[in-house]
Amino acid sequence: MDNPGSIPIFEKKNVVITGGAGFIGSHLCERLLKEAKVICIDDLSNSSIGNIEHLLQYPDFEFIKYDVNNPIDLDAFDELDKFRVKYQGVQEIYHLACPTSPKNFEQLKIHSLWANSMAMISTLDLAVKYKAKYVFGSSSVVYGSPTESNTTFSEPEEGIVNHLSPRACYDEGKRFAETCVETYRQVYGIDGKSARIFTTFGPRMRLRDGLLIPDFIINALDSRDLTIYGDGLMSQTFVYVSDVVDGLVRLMQSGPDISIVNLGSDHLINVSEVAQKIIQMTQSQSKVVFEKELIFLTKKGIPDLQVAKEKLDWIPLVLLEDGLRKTIDYAIANKSAVTLGDAPGGQGSLS
Repeated sequence: MDNPGSIPIFEKKNVVITGGAGFIGSHLCERLLKEAKVICIDDLSNSSIGNIEHLLQYPDFEFIKYDVNNPIDLDAFDELDKFRVKYQGVQEIYHLACPTSPKNFEQLKIHSLWANSMAMISTLDLAVKYKAKYVFGSSSVVYGSPTESNTTFSEPEEGIVNHLSPRACYDEGKRFAETCVETYRQVYGIDGKSARIFTTFGPRMRLRDGLLIPDFIINALDSRDLTIYGDGLMSQTFVYVSDVVDGLVRLMQSGPDISIVNLGSDHLINVSEVAQKIIQMTQSQSKVVFEKELIFLTKKGIPDLQVAKEKLDWIPLVLLEDGLRKTIDYAIANKSAVTLGDAPGGQGSLS
């Protein structure tokens, strides 16, 4: 494309979503189909075609199985001819592709490293080619762990992360990934943004994968103990997936002066209380038990939402109980489709 800025938009904008078959990505694909032609790119290494199966029937949706750690040439995919990508290009890119599996964290370390480095370059290069707006799905882990004197994190804070820890490929990786976005802003002038996403839950989270709320629900449905790795004082925030998707879309729509924003809930709740809520809501006979902390677990801070409220007019709206009910319904409908065996008793989050 010699002059992408002069290319007209035919009917609807073209939007690329990497990791589009994943948990948050699939909900984002669904949301954006109301206003855009959606190109979902995913290699299915840590996601499921089932998450987007209901979208394949729509003419404005196209799934491409591809590893975005490699350079991306959209002209090479004939199936995108219907979106006139060669003439219209793409207007928006959401980069959400990254493994988030506590259960398989050790096996996916290199994939996490690539997602936060090589995939950043390939997707940002795509944004430069098409002069597209760009939103990166970053994480609250860039702030490091909260301390007694600092439990709430705002965007200007630099945070402290051990760049040589066993989970540095994810934690420090997200920090480097944000550096990539900011460097491309400075050098190429793209409108690139990073969404620091705090712990998110909802339907389509991978079941039996070591994630806190899905594991609690599955174990409650199976009358197994709900295991908390840590003490009974452990607290965390939880934001429902539709709220995060709304925040991502608002961030994309914002002006170039907004580059980093927290997306999460600022309501802290005891993890034991969440477990008890799930036991009650599933009418389970399960009990809550405690074991020592796992390597991939980190204490989570609370997001300062001032920027999101003032600049994006965004606040989380879905109540915890309402989100849990929808997530429980999803687990009931899908638990039999997951390979059975000893369900992990635990809880984790890489968000």
